[in-house]
Amino acid sequence: MEIIYHILETLIPFDWVQYTFMKNALLAILLIAPSYAILGTLIVNNRMAFFSDSLGHSILTGIAMGTILGLGNPVWAMLLFGILFSIMFYLIKTYAKISIDTVIGVLSSLFVSLGVVILSKGGGFNKYSVYLIGDLLSITPVEILMLVALLIIIVVFWIILFNRLLFFSIAPSIAQSRGLKQRLNEIIFSCLIATIIIVSIRWVGILIINSLLILPAATARNLSRNIRSYHIYSIAISMFSCLAGLILSYYLETSTGATIALICSVLFLLSLLKR
Repeated sequence: MEIIYHILETLIPFDWVQYTFMKNALLAILLIAPSYAILGTLIVNNRMAFFSDSLGHSILTGIAMGTILGLGNPVWAMLLFGILFSIMFYLIKTYAKISIDTVIGVLSSLFVSLGVVILSKGGGFNKYSVYLIGDLLSITPVEILMLVALLIIIVVFWIILFNRLLFFSIAPSIAQSRGLKQRLNEIIFSCLIATIIIVSIRWVGILIINSLLILPAATARNLSRNIRSYHIYSIAISMFSCLAGLILSYYLETSTGATIALICSVLFLLSLLKR
């Protein structure tokens, strides 16, 4: 990491680059932004924005599971819960024959309430507030390596399954007639969404993580004319918003995640005017 730190200090003409926590946050931004942008394009295309938001909020129950099991770091319990949530969602949606928004609303209400009840027992919910607003400046080099691995997984997934998921979003009946397994592909995709939400939830925050997933892709969709430009715009908007938010939050002394989400929102509103 010392070599990377030296390169950053050489290239970046800002005084904050002397601080290790800011260099770690910058490296995390360079990994999180493209990861969110790539997944966000598929989430928006497949109309899963409400699902990712519900999953993010329901992660409170995953944290509660880790607490009950006595885990110092509840990430594995959260990951297990996220996968179970994704599978449960598709099973209920398929076999209960009720609308998607109703399924999401029911599951979200159940697991948010359950998580808050367990974590607030004895008045101890305050120590979990970091998961609500996030703390990007606390990320460590080991956690940065986790983000590197996650970005590689997302890129591989995108190369293998993007065309199929796009096909399902445009013409699901034709895709099924071609023998493509829609349910399996969507479950895999939702589990990947759960994974990136869980891995980055402590740094970004439950309350705003969906903004970073959805807004860059939604903004890019207003500006792009084809799939290629859609992805390029999404990644560029996500990178700009994250970098600008990190720098502004340092000088304004505000929450990094919330500042990034605010910039994303402004860019989306401007894209509506352009559209």
